[in-house]
Amino acid sequence: MIRAGGDADARELARQDRWLEELRAENQRHRSLLEERTNQFQKATVEFEQRHETLKVLLAAVQGGEDIETAALRGDGATMLVRASIDEAEARTSRTRPVVTASLEKVGLRAQIDTLREDQMRFLDEAEDYAVNRTEELRGVLQLTGVGVGRIESAETNIGGPLVELTSLVASENMTAEEVEFAERVAEIAARLEEARYYEEVVSRIPAGDPVGVEYRLTSPWGMRTDPISRRPNWHGGLDIGAFSGAPITAAGPGTILFAGYKSGYGNVVDIDHGYGFVSRYAHMRSIIVKKGDEVALGDKIGLMGSSGRSTGPHLHLEVLFHGKRYDPANFLKAGRHVHKG
Repeated sequence: MIRAGGDADARELARQDRWLEELRAENQRHRSLLEERTNQFQKATVEFEQRHETLKVLLAAVQGGEDIETAALRGDGATMLVRASIDEAEARTSRTRPVVTASLEKVGLRAQIDTLREDQMRFLDEAEDYAVNRTEELRGVLQLTGVGVGRIESAETNIGGPLVELTSLVASENMTAEEVEFAERVAEIAARLEEARYYEEVVSRIPAGDPVGVEYRLTSPWGMRTDPISRRPNWHGGLDIGAFSGAPITAAGPGTILFAGYKSGYGNVVDIDHGYGFVSRYAHMRSIIVKKGDEVALGDKIGLMGSSGRSTGPHLHLEVLFHGKRYDPANFLKAGRHVHKG
């Protein structure tokens, strides 16, 4: 009997040992699972924090922050991302600038990550849509000038700007396929935003504003005409604008005074360098109130309307040049209606 009882006790002890081992194994599985999920959560947290930091840079670019360094726009032979052809620029309704948001109300790590990912992709879509639409509009404005976007692009072999470090854009061997895809998407949109920023700068500087500070009329167009003095057909390389003697002559765009003085035929003349190859010329002035090297803003007064030089009466002879070649100033005034409103 004692032996039988001993066997029963041994079996019970063995059963309890197996039960304890199973508990230990189950506990270890739970600990391993908890550790794995904790690591996954920490990795996901770091990943999405990095993504949000990257998206903050993009958001700053959309809202008017620093330029973004992108190979497509740095003179390395790469082509522009957008090649839209616009015949007429139409006014657009401004869209709400995208804002990065991340809802954490859904239950569970997977749901939180999915929500963050959806918010981020929505932001990227909004940013890309804004950049493409804005670039299209600005290219259309430049097309109206008659210079042509292609000429402007080919003339600019080096496009500069402050460098904003986007560390998330650099793929590394530790990045997952999803992270690489995200980085490539961000890089593409960063290039689109930089392209829109470049066109914003060009359009903001072209001489497309009013060249006279009062109401005026166009008295002689650009192109072939009968010369008012010789009465023979000749080429008129500018646009004549009439108002009254002493009317204020104003800068049609921001820039630097390239020349201020007297030129044969032109009389008192001012040339303004607007950058990107654009120069505006104001001739036959009665007097000049700026000097070479002065910086002027759009609408700044540079002189008074007169009839100096080869002229039959008070008016402004306006010329616009792109890399030394004359273009019809009337086209720039037309383009300016889409830029300088109100």
